[in-house]
Amino acid sequence: MKIVSFNVNGLRSILSKNLKEFISSDNSDIYCFQETKMQLDDSFKEFSISYPYIYYSNAIKKGYSGTLIISKIKPLSVTYGINDKYNDEGRIITFELDDFYLVNVYTPNSKKELLRLPYRMIFEDDLKEYLVSLKKKKNVILCGDLNVAHKEIDIKNPKNNLRSAGFTIEERNKFSTLLDEGFIDTFRYFHKDEVKYSWWSYMFNARKNNAGWRIDYFVVNKEFISRCKDSEILNEVMGSDHCPIKLTLLD
Repeated sequence: MKIVSFNVNGLRSILSKNLKEFISSDNSDIYCFQETKMQLDDSFKEFSISYPYIYYSNAIKKGYSGTLIISKIKPLSVTYGINDKYNDEGRIITFELDDFYLVNVYTPNSKKELLRLPYRMIFEDDLKEYLVSLKKKKNVILCGDLNVAHKEIDIKNPKNNLRSAGFTIEERNKFSTLLDEGFIDTFRYFHKDEVKYSWWSYMFNARKNNAGWRIDYFVVNKEFISRCKDSEILNEVMGSDHCPIKLTLLD
């Protein structure tokens, strides 16, 4: 099984670019999208022949946030948010299969001057508690734009970004705390010292110069890592300020 996570930074925009072609050539089993920035409309039907199982969580505010899962595989259940929290911003979809939960997450950005950092910290605590509770039932795959570069290797210019949203010690410590609960960053597990990024600013030719951040992740509980074959960053795929990431599971 292959699962792709992709912050598309606007689904309607990337549909007019190369998303359909990417999905057609990549042909993974499940796609998890973040920052869809749209309400439900006929655009979702583009996928329905090959991916008949479509689940979305939209923000109340139009043109903001939003998550989406399209799948070839029928889920056992689908839930939204965490006990109905965070549905107003469409940030979490949980997709249950036979042997694992797939949790598609778009973590809140702490914003300029870290205005949303307190909200972000509450979100992180709630998410960790939720994932730990799921792990007691079956295996867990967390994927999405987690809006944090965990280590200095995960960001091009660490020293210049110590108080930038996504690289504060508070955010990085929250991610460490999640891993301490028995979860594994799959890319770093398979590619210990590889420098690769998943997001680049649109300014200063950042992508051309590969001045990026690794803020998109597949995270699994440690008992499930033996089921994982590889975790990749597909940085050749364009269309967004992020690139897709892929987790391949053993049959």
